[in-house]
Amino acid sequence: MLEQMKGRYSVRKFKTDPIEEEKLMKILEAGRIAPTAKNSQPQRVYVVRDGELMKRLGDASPCLYGAPVVLVVAYEDSLVFHRADDYARNSGDQDASIVGTHMMLEAWSLGVGSCWVNMFDETVVRDALNLPESEHVVFLLPVGYPDMGPSARHDDRKPLEETTVFL
Repeated sequence: MLEQMKGRYSVRKFKTDPIEEEKLMKILEAGRIAPTAKNSQPQRVYVVRDGELMKRLGDASPCLYGAPVVLVVAYEDSLVFHRADDYARNSGDQDASIVGTHMMLEAWSLGVGSCWVNMFDETVVRDALNLPESEHVVFLLPVGYPDMGPSARHDDRKPLEETTVFL
C-alpha cells in the first residue's frame, strides 16, 4: 500500500474515457466505509457525470481538468460530531476528508487518477446541485484515467525529520 501511495499523484489532465461502473462503485464503497467521528457518517458524495452539470461545475472551478466524473464531497451539518467544550468545532471537514482520501487511494489502486480540488465557488456548486443549506461542500474530486504523468515536484518531499516530532 505504501508503494501505491508513493506513486499516486494529482492528475491535472484526464482522458475522456469513461470510468467503468464497477470501478466507480468500488471507489464510492471505499468512501462509504471510511471512519467518521462517532461513526456519524455525515458525508454526502455527489457523482457528477451529466454534461450540463459538469459545465456548471466548470463555472465553479477551473480545476476539473477534463475529468469524465467529478465527485463532490460534502457533509450534512446535522450529522456531524460537535465537541462539548466548543460546539463551533465539528468533525465535518475531517470526516469528508477521510472519505475523500479513501476514495483517492482506491481509485489509484484501480488505475484511476484524481485531483483534490479546494479551489471552487461553493455558491455555484451548491446552486448547480441544488444542495440544502444544511450541507457544506468540502472539496471536488475529479476522477478519470490520467492523460499525463506526475509533475516535476511530485517526489519533492521533506525528510521525515522535518515534519515529525518524537517526544
